[in-house]
Order: sequence, then structure tokens, then C-alpha cells
Amino acid sequence: MEAEGYTVNYHHTEDWSSLKKDAGMPMQLQSCHTAVIDGYLIEGHVPEQDVARLILEKPENVSGLAVPGMPRYSPGMAAKGQQYKDFNVIQFSQKGTMTVYQQY
Repeated sequence: MEAEGYTVNYHHTEDWSSLKKDAGMPMQLQSCHTAVIDGYLIEGHVPEQDVARLILEKPENVSGLAVPGMPRYSPGMAAKGQQYKDFNVIQFSQKGTMTVYQQY
């Protein structure tokens, strides 16, 4: 994310549960990395282009994006230069609704 121009502040903590709960993140979407970007919760290996689209579009009924688990061909898991594939980016709301935001 830093390479794409984002300012990153690290907060090493073991319990992000209250932040995730407040954002309405369903348990099945919780993953290994958590970020807050422009007020949206980003969970797991979400591609930067999806974060950029979310920030640009600013949907009011979305709390964040998640890629649960650690999909083999997701950012940080795919080999350098390898296409992202075989996973979905899920958008969620404070009401706990979930829909596919982007398919790879």
C-alpha cells in the first residue's frame, strides 16, 4: 500500500474485535490483516485497486471490504507478476449484509 502512495500507520494489537463488530463485519469475513482507510474497514488480502475504487466511489451503505482467509492468488500470496485469481472481494455493511464487490 505504501508503494501505491498510501500513508500507513501501524498499530500492533492483538484484539481488533470491537472495531470489526462496530463496522458490522460478519465473523466469516474476519482474516489476518485489518486496516482502516478513509473510514472503511479493509480486511485480509484486498487488492489495492479495489480499495482505490471504494475510496473513489464512497458508497454510503458499505462499511468495508474483505478477502477472508489467505487465497493463494491474492495480493501478497501470488508470485510476483502473477495474476490475481480464484477469490472474491466481499463488501459488507454495518447491518451485516454481504455482497461480492469484485471477482478474480
